[in-house]
Amino acid sequence: MVQSSAADVDTYLAEVPEERRAALVRLRELCRTELSGFTEAMAYGMPAYERDGRGEFAFACQKQYISLYLTRTDVREAFADRLAGHDMGKGCLRFRRPEQIDFVLVRDLLRAVAARPGEIC
Repeated sequence: MVQSSAADVDTYLAEVPEERRAALVRLRELCRTELSGFTEAMAYGMPAYERDGRGEFAFACQKQYISLYLTRTDVREAFADRLAGHDMGKGCLRFRRPEQIDFVLVRDLLRAVAARPGEIC
């Protein structure tokens, strides 16, 4: 999927390929549950979760991956052991297939993000 022009997350989810939709809906549900006090928005063509106007987490359906964007360096460093072996970019955790998503890891990352504000990379 190319960068979306969807105005809201519901529209974004309706646009994603059917075989990835359930995983993305589950990611959204986790974000809404674990990131209380955050605002759900569309930023850079993907669902993003902001605190005090600053995006701290986002996800996207890319052409070859489902990508999770974790902009908090402190959280990435705290989870370095658990993130080892995953396909990672500077602030991006990528899963080639929906069934590869480790939702327990994602939940724990979200809880760490929500615990306190931190520096955005």
